[in-house]
Amino acid sequence: MKLYNADLSPNCVRVRAVIHELGLEVEIIDVNIMSREPRPPEFLAANPNGKVPAFVDDDGFSLFESRAINAYLASKRPERDLYPGDPKRRAIADQWSYWQALQLGPAMQTVAFERVLKPQFGMGEADEAVIAAKMKEVDRFMPILDRGLEGKEWLADKLSVADFAVASTFLFRKPSHISLPSNVEAWIQRVEALPSWQKARPRL
Repeated sequence: MKLYNADLSPNCVRVRAVIHELGLEVEIIDVNIMSREPRPPEFLAANPNGKVPAFVDDDGFSLFESRAINAYLASKRPERDLYPGDPKRRAIADQWSYWQALQLGPAMQTVAFERVLKPQFGMGEADEAVIAAKMKEVDRFMPILDRGLEGKEWLADKLSVADFAVASTFLFRKPSHISLPSNVEAWIQRVEALPSWQKARPRL
């Protein structure tokens, strides 16, 4: 199995975390997504979008989109129930995974790009107007996650792909100066304490 990867990509972090959580043997192939050079043909065969992550199984089956990759990886260790077998828990895991993709994730990742990644890679000054607009979205959506975690350790009652999907949004929360409500803070600390997450974290 192969994963085409970029260390700082939140989408790749969530896949690497699931790989480590399941104890799977996967070859990690780093791709320089900042380069203007043509993408390797074998990478483009796995993901014609030219984006990471891209996954190739031993039989040549390939997938792109991190959530689809994680659901497939979880099927290799069904006894771990990381992509829940119970229909209601699976629906909850899907709900939070899609919510991260469409609601909280884009806002937080834009703030992180402006405050952390742009300066780090010499891409100019942070755009404070963009940050202000996106922080309004963060302030709108964060309480929803906080309520969803009330009385729970994990989003779908037990650790699941949803926790890794949503947690990837929080990679740069501290240098981005994003404060968290109590339930979210306790939950992200649980995620970050997982050995699988520790192994998957970017090498900053």
